[in-house]
Amino acid sequence: MNFQSKRLNKRFVFFRVFVGIFVSTLLISLPVFANINVFTCEPEWKSLVQELGGDKVKVFSATTGLQDPHQVQARPSLISKMRNADLLVCSGTDLEIGWLPLLLRRASNSNIVVNKPGYFLAAEHVRLLGLPKVIDRSQGDVHAAGNPHVHTDPKNIRLIAKALVKRMKMIDPANADYYQQQTDNFLTRWKKAVKKWKKQVKLLKGAKIIVQHASWDYLLNFAKLEQVATIENKPGIPVSSGHLHSLVRQFKHNSADVIIHAAYQNERSSTWLQKRTGIKSITLPFTIGGTENVTDLFSLYDETFRLLSDAVLTENINQSSSNN
Repeated sequence: MNFQSKRLNKRFVFFRVFVGIFVSTLLISLPVFANINVFTCEPEWKSLVQELGGDKVKVFSATTGLQDPHQVQARPSLISKMRNADLLVCSGTDLEIGWLPLLLRRASNSNIVVNKPGYFLAAEHVRLLGLPKVIDRSQGDVHAAGNPHVHTDPKNIRLIAKALVKRMKMIDPANADYYQQQTDNFLTRWKKAVKKWKKQVKLLKGAKIIVQHASWDYLLNFAKLEQVATIENKPGIPVSSGHLHSLVRQFKHNSADVIIHAAYQNERSSTWLQKRTGIKSITLPFTIGGTENVTDLFSLYDETFRLLSDAVLTENINQSSSNN
């Protein structure tokens, strides 16, 4: 090999090394795009999608744990997020009736309209509770189709997860096996957790609960608790002083175990009733982000049942002590 050939060979080797380094750097710097862009209405569904979708999904929630999901402004940023979504996951049964239809119209995204795989309402996949006997607007913002807060019963999560993964596999069939694997893993862990929670709430069975808003039908059903009164007797309408005073009279001699309200709700009425009846009032997280330590579905129920147990069992101990 002559001198000129050696120089050409060295240049060729150098060129190959340079191209290899350049391509590797380019691949590393390229953004990783999700296979499914998901718009969720509430944090609980964002958490569930993340469990089932892993690194194949990019998920956004329109609300936080400290926002009222009934009342959301149709901001331009929400419209933009919805316009790029492949999948919409919301509660349904008119929980989002005040803002979701407007967002859908303005986003004009054919992927997430009714009857498309990308349009998913959790409440359509469980047995609904709280169906009103009479539809009367004078009674406030009554949900005609039933109570929409289906996530407050952990058993419902299993049913919703099974239905949701089917949609995800339809939207992204190339990763169907991955989504099923993620779901199977989640459901195995969920089954174990539900068994633990069932054991935990056995001690709470029959406890008398006053709720601030009718958000808890499914939770009460799961834990076999008795709802004895509602502070917000007409949903969406400010509580009257007359109703509050009637509750004071009602529970002057027939006490309840605890008053509960969600973290996003104004606790003023619950606190007022606590001061005048001596019934302890507690804040439950309600969804992910409701309290700082609630970061996923598992910690949501861990914290909810811990707070309930602490309040109810402590109250029972105090009552036993005062009777002796």
